[in-house]
Amino acid sequence: MFNGKNVLITGGTGTFGKQFVKYVATNYKANKIIIFSRDEFKQYEMARAFKDIPNLRFFIGDVRDRERLNRAFYGVDYIVHAAASKQVVAAEYNPFEAIKTNILGAENVIEAAIDAGVKKVVALSTDKAANPINLYGATKLASDKLFVAGNSYAGGRITRFSVVRYGNVLGSRGSVLPLFIEQKATGKITITNRQMTRFWITIEKAIELVIKAFEEMEGGEIFVPKIPSISMEDFAKIIAPDCQIEDIGIRPGEKMHEIMIPTDDARHTLEFDDHYRIMPEFVNWQRNSKVVNGKKLPEGFCYSSDNNPEIMDAEFLRKIAVEVEKKLKEMAK
Repeated sequence: MFNGKNVLITGGTGTFGKQFVKYVATNYKANKIIIFSRDEFKQYEMARAFKDIPNLRFFIGDVRDRERLNRAFYGVDYIVHAAASKQVVAAEYNPFEAIKTNILGAENVIEAAIDAGVKKVVALSTDKAANPINLYGATKLASDKLFVAGNSYAGGRITRFSVVRYGNVLGSRGSVLPLFIEQKATGKITITNRQMTRFWITIEKAIELVIKAFEEMEGGEIFVPKIPSISMEDFAKIIAPDCQIEDIGIRPGEKMHEIMIPTDDARHTLEFDDHYRIMPEFVNWQRNSKVVNGKKLPEGFCYSSDNNPEIMDAEFLRKIAVEVEKKLKEMAK
């Protein structure tokens, strides 16, 4: 699919972007892999770390800047839209900044992709976009709606848009796993609520789902992986079994439990072996007539972190924690 093509990742210097570049460089012979982001120092660091990938290119720019996107998207075949303002608490205190990046930035990406004749765009979303209670989730819900509607907006042009929605990435920047590992040395772990539950996914599985979306999308689908969840108390006990746990209270905008498929969306969601697919409710763009062999969900279905039948495996989590701790020590040198 990517052989001989130009692939661009917005926000490409983040955790996902780096691993996605490795995956594409290893498994395909892309013409160019383009990183589009606004932090020149992170691009400099990434260029040094990935110096063995000759077809890697870097483009300084911000998704808020439509003209810059027009220039960056010229000749691009496939786009992963990973750029976002992602910190829940930061979004609560800087709401206009989150809106500019997550909503207006999404609009810019959609319009620039259509004008440039990009074939397919996959936007990364979050469990916080389903039944949102915080501003970050609300902006990502709006972004998801824009990308689904972008297929209609494209009219007769070739560009198609889909969304991949998943939970917290184990070991990603700003996630709780590196924090717990750092706190373990003090003998005390802080959590906001013991009964709080979260979905968890590895970066490898997130990339696999994005690749699947590119391969199977016809436009407008929201791909949701089947992934484990766990309570924050159990999570902390697995990472640091000998540490004291201190409750510090729920932060602004936090949910007790996350949802990836609300009941109202379940009516038009199909189940597959390893993922769910929320199908677009209204389709007024050209789709292929191929049969999608998914299974309809039962009435009242809701995919939530507190009713998820798949629980995080403790041994697997310990293994991931060891890998993350090793990386943190290497970064500290």
